[in-house]
Amino acid sequence: MKFSELKMHPDLLKAVEAMGYEAPTPIQAGAVPSALEGKDVLGSAQTGSGKTVAFSIPLLQRLLAGNPKKAGAVRGVVLVPVRELAAQVEAALAELGQFTKLKTTLIMGGASWPSQVSALKSGVDVVVATPGRLLDHLQNNRDFNLKHCEILILDEGDRMLDMGFLPDVQRILQQLPADRQTLTFSATVPPEIESIVQKFMKDPVRIKIDPPHQAADGIRQKVYPVTERQKYDLLLALIEESDMTAGLVFTATKRRADAVCHFLQTKGISADAMHSDLAQGKRSKTLDDFREKRTKVLVATDIAARGLDIRHVSHVINYDVPTFNEDYLHRIGRTARAFTVGDAYTLMSSAEKTNVESIERFLKITLERVALEGFPYDVPPKLTAYKESIQSKFRLPRKRSSKSGRNPF
Repeated sequence: MKFSELKMHPDLLKAVEAMGYEAPTPIQAGAVPSALEGKDVLGSAQTGSGKTVAFSIPLLQRLLAGNPKKAGAVRGVVLVPVRELAAQVEAALAELGQFTKLKTTLIMGGASWPSQVSALKSGVDVVVATPGRLLDHLQNNRDFNLKHCEILILDEGDRMLDMGFLPDVQRILQQLPADRQTLTFSATVPPEIESIVQKFMKDPVRIKIDPPHQAADGIRQKVYPVTERQKYDLLLALIEESDMTAGLVFTATKRRADAVCHFLQTKGISADAMHSDLAQGKRSKTLDDFREKRTKVLVATDIAARGLDIRHVSHVINYDVPTFNEDYLHRIGRTARAFTVGDAYTLMSSAEKTNVESIERFLKITLERVALEGFPYDVPPKLTAYKESIQSKFRLPRKRSSKSGRNPF
């Protein structure tokens, strides 16, 4: 299939061709035709597989093909869990809609409220929003409503509901027309999340592209056993001795991200930290610097693990082993974007051995244990994993609770 074979508006097809796209990725080929027919779609595919384009094309096509019920009314809504992803989606929609007159605006916390009110008042076709700030506008901006919304997109839907946004999403849904089209996309859709999502969708077409619990083929995964006190030094050695062009280092907490970043900076490494305690302006600048290659290493919490498309990331390093198995997949999915190759290293202390083993059961593979040649280990690293096969030790993996909770990012 080629994009030219789809029944797309000429201005939309022109943008797709200008962006260099010829053939849809598997998730796009599976989801776009059904979505263009007006059906609800629940899609899942690995990170970096083109889900943003998969929902952006049907969204823009629907608005271009129909007649607005009211000039300046919001006819499309895209909900995302974090601000950085919201900005990325808004940029993608702007690029796909570059030859149209459709207007898109960004509604998220940490940005100017008056500017958002002004943008909405001037008239927009699509809002890309985080749930909390969109709900603030619905409750406090008397000139704003969603009664003319024709299509709703939930991007990273499982993450949004998992992060405790379900009450906000439900309140937003109550203000949307019942006859809208709904598209939900995510890297993973656990059964408990699917049962929630389907309650506000109409007989959704289920598009599942990749086998569950599988990393992209281009990701080379390795585990480095090391004592906790030597993690700093091993991280520095890996950065200096690898062919890293751009590295994304994940930590368990915001405080740890700041500490690791500071350590790297004292060693002459161009590094920045990103987490939810930072002001939005700082977060945006940090991400821009990393995208534009002004910074070599970005140290972040799991706020950067989902959806962010930074094509040139050569290495992902788990400074802390993630607690939840799904988070491991999302973290390492930041490299090998768009079917390229990349390296994913995990620094494993003795206390984190059980976490790594849980991840291995989840993936049904054994991750290679390796030692960095020439590194002065305090304790010789053990480079063997299970005595038995993964299959013989398989147990149900730990899953993230879908209950509301505080945001640790």
